[in-house]
Amino acid sequence: MDIWNKVSSWWETSSSSTKVSCIIVLPLILFYGSLTIHNFSGSDFAISHENQTGLGFSHSSMEAAEPQKPEEHNLDITRKEPEVSTSTNSSHNSHKVPETANVLKKLSNLERVEAGLTRVRAAIREAKSGNQTFEEPDYVPSGPMYRNPRAFHRSYLEMEKRFRIFIYEEGEPPVFHYTFSKGILGIEGILIHQLEISKFLTKNPEKAHVFFLPFSTYSLVQFVFVRESHAWGPMQNTARDYIDGISTKYPYWNRSLGYDHFMLACHDWAPTISNAIPKLFKNSIRVLCNANTSEGFKPSKDVSLPEIYLPKGNMDGLIGGPSPSKRSVLVFYAGGIHGYIRQVLMETWENKDPEVEIHEYLNKKKVSYYGMIRKSKYCICPSGYEVASPRMVEALYMGCVPVLIKDHYAKPFADVLNWDTFAVDIPVKEIPNLKKILLSIPQRKYLRMQKRGIQVRRHFEVNFPPKRYDVFHMILHSIWLRRLNIQVHDTQGTS
Repeated sequence: MDIWNKVSSWWETSSSSTKVSCIIVLPLILFYGSLTIHNFSGSDFAISHENQTGLGFSHSSMEAAEPQKPEEHNLDITRKEPEVSTSTNSSHNSHKVPETANVLKKLSNLERVEAGLTRVRAAIREAKSGNQTFEEPDYVPSGPMYRNPRAFHRSYLEMEKRFRIFIYEEGEPPVFHYTFSKGILGIEGILIHQLEISKFLTKNPEKAHVFFLPFSTYSLVQFVFVRESHAWGPMQNTARDYIDGISTKYPYWNRSLGYDHFMLACHDWAPTISNAIPKLFKNSIRVLCNANTSEGFKPSKDVSLPEIYLPKGNMDGLIGGPSPSKRSVLVFYAGGIHGYIRQVLMETWENKDPEVEIHEYLNKKKVSYYGMIRKSKYCICPSGYEVASPRMVEALYMGCVPVLIKDHYAKPFADVLNWDTFAVDIPVKEIPNLKKILLSIPQRKYLRMQKRGIQVRRHFEVNFPPKRYDVFHMILHSIWLRRLNIQVHDTQGTS
């Protein structure tokens, strides 16, 4: 009988008071061991992208392991789990309090952090079973666009209550702690700024769950890259030197081998720059617009950042559109021929069919780009030179169903959102059948998809200051999930 079968057998025969004491004490004891990173490979809290099954749990031994490469996780949120009792008669447990207190006194700061995350995983597991109800005005609506709204909501509430981020103070603007917040890559600067003043920050690194590396890839390109040199070295060296510096001054990077650190970047070159630092590329959480799985992006540990273009620096004029009955255009796209997907799209459809409005350029004096989105039922969102594009979010903002034509793209928030319910995926090889595919979608299904897109667009909105469940908080929640997916053990006596 393996260890988990033994534990399961003991659990079934134990009294409720014993179970509760174990829930409190055992996770704390299990943190003792050598310095280690523990990945929840198909375990207590793991994230799946390939199967996109969302928030999920299954059981795993808590034995210490050497630091290792994060594994892809195959989860099923519909799997039945043993219920975890969170209430009991206090008189039955009064004799256990001194023992628990003694254990808590012996914990290091890191072990206290990890003990808190263990309780979070148990709470999310209980919420997933559907035994909890929530009363709050911002409650996420249930529906097929959410993989498990109860688990998502409980995880989000736990994030709001507990999540703490430490930002290293080293580094001077504009390369560090700042970058431009306008233009097609402006979301990088907006989010860095919002992080710097966020309520989630802690000045005490001993209480942090994650550590932000505040260098901007956009600024590295603007201020370090030498034009026409085609040399990556200066940008890569700047990022490498920064990590060498903070790893010398602080113990946290070396303690976790970078697993609990994250970077944030919307520039296309971010994967290549991060590739120069092996632990950053392989271990750390990389929040990237260029979420291309063929270029090393790993959905189990990295976060897909939606590219969002705000022409006026805010959402003025971007949100909303007419009802489906007033959308006369079947499908619309306009944009430059950047990359082979757009080239195939243009060669196949430009000026070929009046119902398929595919254009390289619009006459801006006669036709409004946003006006065309609002007149269209479906909006093409193809890859350019890289997979990221603001068109996906523009479509959601204006009530047009996104049609994604992208290879190897990891969709944002796919561990929470079921994209199949409000967007259409079309393989590149099916571009010649574009019209046929869209016309084959029943009107009733189109209406449902359009409505669900309007419901989920709150998660892609940029607010000043941020609002609950908007894109800033959804990015933090995605980082939070990935932090829940590992354990960092350190019992070297520091506290």
